[in-house]
Amino acid sequence: MPRLAQRFGPACGRFRCFAAIWLLFCLPLTGCTSVFLQPDRVPYFADRPLGTPYEDVWIAAPDGQKLHALYLPAHGRARATVLYLHGNAENLSSHVRAVGWLPAEGYSVLALDYRGYGRSPGKASIRGVHEDAAAALAWLAAQRGGADMPVIVYGQSLGASIAIRSVASSPFRDTVTAVVAESPFASYRGIAREKLSQVWLTWPLQWPLSLLISDRYAAIDVVNQLSPIPLLLIHGAHDVVVDVRHSQRLYAAAEPPKDLWVIPQGGHIDATRSEPLRERLLAFLASIGQAAQDTP
Repeated sequence: MPRLAQRFGPACGRFRCFAAIWLLFCLPLTGCTSVFLQPDRVPYFADRPLGTPYEDVWIAAPDGQKLHALYLPAHGRARATVLYLHGNAENLSSHVRAVGWLPAEGYSVLALDYRGYGRSPGKASIRGVHEDAAAALAWLAAQRGGADMPVIVYGQSLGASIAIRSVASSPFRDTVTAVVAESPFASYRGIAREKLSQVWLTWPLQWPLSLLISDRYAAIDVVNQLSPIPLLLIHGAHDVVVDVRHSQRLYAAAEPPKDLWVIPQGGHIDATRSEPLRERLLAFLASIGQAAQDTP
């Protein structure tokens, strides 16, 4: 859904109508999976080089699924490793360019495809994507061994909400030095209700239909447990897919250290396309790294 909204731009009204009607007819039949997860196996931009070296990695999930990921090593000595969790649609091949610039800045990246996405086998599910993110974080913790390599978890849209939930409940949270969540939604039920309320046809049904969606993995319920891990929320003021109020709610519920960057002209998960924003993010990551070094 996010990429559809980006592509249509001025047609976002039609997008909201489509999303609400989709919810109306699909929720009673399929629950939340088909609404929030729209994977495919198309190799996007196959003829376009990523611009940085990478290697394929296979990560074992607790249930035995082998998850595909790309590892992008830092150019030179790594400052930290970034675990990247992408959004709900398409697959890693269309999202990985969002972090393809980080290796040149000294950050290694592990970019994961959830089960059912891209080259990862299995069927996508809400429970599955959360378990897959946990498996990737465990894999990174195991790779660290005795090395003191900081881990930063960076998620976009669905991946941002997963990042908050996964780190808050992870037994490997001590390896994480920061969570960066771009355009997260506070809860699954809440975002579904918003989409239903935006169209007259589904407005009267927004509450009963949204109750069909489980909020078991809602980020808002655990965001206060992230502390003392720093949380950075990034959200476009003109995001028509996930309203900026979601980040504002998460920020209000979180404990320090925390920060919220509302990008005045920003849309949905497009902040790091801006060079000034990239520089600002790098400065934040550098400050986190320095703080981690200074901590006894």
